[in-house]
Amino acid sequence: MIVRNLVIIIVITFSFFQKNVLSLENKILFKIDNEIITTIDILNEINFLTLVNKNIDKISKDEKYQMSINSLIKEKIKKIEVLKNYESIQVDPAHINKIVESTYKRLGFDDMSSFKNYLLKNNININTIKDKVAIDALWNEIIFFKFSKKVKIDTEGLKEKINQRKERMIKSYLLSEIVFNVEKKINLMSKYEAIKNDILQKGFESSALLHSISSTSDNGGELGWINENSLSSKLLKEISKLNKNEFTKPIVIPGGFLILKLNEFKVIKNEINLEKELKKQITSLTNKQLDQFSNIYFNKIKKEIQINEI
Repeated sequence: MIVRNLVIIIVITFSFFQKNVLSLENKILFKIDNEIITTIDILNEINFLTLVNKNIDKISKDEKYQMSINSLIKEKIKKIEVLKNYESIQVDPAHINKIVESTYKRLGFDDMSSFKNYLLKNNININTIKDKVAIDALWNEIIFFKFSKKVKIDTEGLKEKINQRKERMIKSYLLSEIVFNVEKKINLMSKYEAIKNDILQKGFESSALLHSISSTSDNGGELGWINENSLSSKLLKEISKLNKNEFTKPIVIPGGFLILKLNEFKVIKNEINLEKELKKQITSLTNKQLDQFSNIYFNKIKKEIQINEI
């Protein structure tokens, strides 16, 4: 349970953080094994999350505070696991720059220089983002090495499905997601009601940022346009019940539960190249399964790590 006076301190200081961050007393607030989280870490993370997430406006200061703690704890746990598998956190700079590039383009910047200036004006060093990217990149490598052989793709089934819909009119859906889990299934509906209330009050995108454990959360849960032939019959059945801007009830998936929102749909002619479409769907399904394995593995190691509030 977060100490109430600590929340008050954070909320008060957040409003003038950008000008006075160096004058704050920097206290250790959490210990995660040998890693620590300080007052300044939390304020930096609030600032970082505010700047790089376009869907954060409707989230309260208290929620930003809690979200920053969750984000930092997750980062520290990943870092601990990475350093068990690698001597140091070293990633090819070209790979990091490519991911940073996708981030600044998503935020509407034309080049790295303008993005760096934007960050500096808001007291964030580009190296902060690069460090986060490096930890995630090595974490993803660990997940790939541990679980890639467990990914199951029915290639022949996909080919048949693609061929059946070739040259036909099909539906394409613009979808967003929230992926969450609960420690006990008995808590599922209360968790869903809390998420549902936030969706109705704050919007789906802000709620995804607040609640989703999926890698899409930073982009408001946006999945983009997905053709019906790329969806499982289970998901397609649930989506077909929705009108525009409606969302599903929790759908059971490996590692948790899924809520899907239908933002838009259209009917298109399914003119496809079998080889390209097959490769695209295999990549998409592989990434989705690895993301699920990542969530499962993270929850497992989190239980084995000491997280102490000071």
